[in-house]
Amino acid sequence: MFVIITYDVGEKRVNKVCKKLREYLTWTQNSVFEGEITKSLLMKCLNEIDQIIDEDEDSIYIYEVANPKNIKKQVFGQEKNFDELFL
Repeated sequence: MFVIITYDVGEKRVNKVCKKLREYLTWTQNSVFEGEITKSLLMKCLNEIDQIIDEDEDSIYIYEVANPKNIKKQVFGQEKNFDELFL
């Protein structure tokens, strides 16, 4: 499945959440990740994220796309892929 994950977490946890999501998905913008992932790997990732976040303060949004061929993605300005910056 294809997913898009966005997050808004406390400053102390931002780097930990970002690092964890980079293990599973492509970092496309600040606080935005996307990519193909299996259901089981997504559950594993979310369980690990759950250990990092504070559910009283933080939020994680997961958009599951059943058929990624139905997504039309438009980018205005520079298209970013932060993973390429660190290779």
